[in-house]
Amino acid sequence: MRIAVSGSIATDHLAVFPGRFTAQLLAQQVDHVSLSFLVDDLEVRRGGVAANVALGLGRLGDTPLLVGAVGTDFADYEVWLKEHGVDTAAVRVSPTRHTARFMCTTDTDQNQIATFYAGAMAEATEIDLLTIAHRHGPFDLVLIGPNAPEAMLRHTRDCRTGNIPFAADPSQQLARLDGGEARELVDGATYLFTNEYEAALLMERTGWSRDQVLARVGTWLTTRGADGVRIEQARTDPVHHPAVPARNATDPTGVGDAFRAGFLAATGWGTDSTAAAALGCALATVVLEATGSQEYELRAADLLGRIADTYGNPVALSLTPHLSHIRMKGDRR
Repeated sequence: MRIAVSGSIATDHLAVFPGRFTAQLLAQQVDHVSLSFLVDDLEVRRGGVAANVALGLGRLGDTPLLVGAVGTDFADYEVWLKEHGVDTAAVRVSPTRHTARFMCTTDTDQNQIATFYAGAMAEATEIDLLTIAHRHGPFDLVLIGPNAPEAMLRHTRDCRTGNIPFAADPSQQLARLDGGEARELVDGATYLFTNEYEAALLMERTGWSRDQVLARVGTWLTTRGADGVRIEQARTDPVHHPAVPARNATDPTGVGDAFRAGFLAATGWGTDSTAAAALGCALATVVLEATGSQEYELRAADLLGRIADTYGNPVALSLTPHLSHIRMKGDRR
């Protein structure tokens, strides 16, 4: 299945301050704060929802097309993505702005001071999906992930105009959307991805009930953390699939993106929804156990063993032909 993944591409700059922010604040000077924190640790991680999902698909053997806007500082990141099977031919490079950045300092109390720089992501509104589909398609599915809101709306309209199936994944941008925009992004989606909070916020924003949402989408997938995932379709009972237990929960960043990659990869292989959910949940757990959203290692035997333990051997066996020939990071053949 040829998938185009649109949305954010970013880097995270994460620093640790070995003290307490509150100890540095003077009550009589809060109107004139001027502080600098000497940090002990700095991690720079590759991220962004679209890049995370595309890399997951690439790791599983697909060749997804990444669609988004970056700056001229993207060169090293692009090499990394290409090494893991991602097609970056449709990425727009801004000549004037940097790639989006999340800059965050955390103290010993887990308080955080953070800044998000959208940068080149603002130029995603200039991307014409119909032109991209003509050059790089046809696409079986376009995932429309969190991005500049105007870009998300434009990509959705392009999919409708071009009769291209799309998956709606508004994620954290739901908070920025009004009711009409939220309804436009969801209506007609082949798949709708949310977490539990986003599901409630989506209904509040759209003014639609759960049944009304289901009447407008093909399949609604709601990730529920340690409780797994709920899959719903109109006029049928919800189906709940369990999470794959983590051996050591390290970092939740990118876990939902990993689920989407696993689910969409398995769906493209023609598996049933149970096997697709199983692969999505297994990949999500592998990411949960790693630091960062892209620095995880995959081995086919490990994934299949986790799936067999949680979902049973028949489900694992249905995925084996698709995973056993995939060369993954950590597999040296």
